[in-house]
Amino acid sequence: MMALVRKTAVVTGASSGIGAAAARRLAAEGFDVVLAARRRDRLEELKTEIEAADPAGRHGVAAVTLDVTSPESVEALAAAVRQCHVLVNNAGGAFGLDPVSAADPDDWRRMYDTNVLGLMRITKALLPKLIDSGAGHIVNITSLAAHAVYEGGAGYTAAKHAAAAINDTLRLELYDQPVRVTEVAPGMVATEEFALVRFNGDAAKAAKTYEGVPDPLTAEDIADCIAWAVTRPAHVNIDRIDVQPRAQAAPHKVHRV
Repeated sequence: MMALVRKTAVVTGASSGIGAAAARRLAAEGFDVVLAARRRDRLEELKTEIEAADPAGRHGVAAVTLDVTSPESVEALAAAVRQCHVLVNNAGGAFGLDPVSAADPDDWRRMYDTNVLGLMRITKALLPKLIDSGAGHIVNITSLAAHAVYEGGAGYTAAKHAAAAINDTLRLELYDQPVRVTEVAPGMVATEEFALVRFNGDAAKAAKTYEGVPDPLTAEDIADCIAWAVTRPAHVNIDRIDVQPRAQAAPHKVHRV
């Protein structure tokens, strides 16, 4: 797919939001980038954008269709990637905001399959290549919800707590391998789709998530954290980055004007 002379970063959920921003930033940092997500049309648009920003062709960009809930799709990605130095596990999402008493099991199942099992599938598939690189780095994008809870968020917080547990367990299991493990736990990030997906396309409800919040985080803020972590010297592991806007004190406590 790409020449083996440069470092390669694989970014899941790269078709929008944090994933797309991370791909742009890692490409700017000099990585070859593999864009992986379900929406191939968006990946191709992002690929064209990144290539246009690099007319000298200093780094390669590839687009691979990926559904992290499909073992076959994950295996196809692993087969297409010849090397991997950085894996950004970003694919995931929140579905619904109902209390446990009204929870939809299908929403919970989808959140677990993407945020937890998807993370496991991709990491397991690419781990041999990360180890073979001699300086691998796994970056798991979780959430402040991975370390706190709030009303209506039990399904999402449970899934993100599980993702955080996987992150910490990986570090124990890989302590003697040349692979770093970092968790980036964002707070309120205003992207074009996160809240819209959570509320099943209800734009009015999605807009209220950020209503009155002065300067919520952007996808680029999270990409900046990712880039900083993966560009530290190889012996330096950044265990976890909690990042939230100044207006947010906790997942459920946000200043609004």
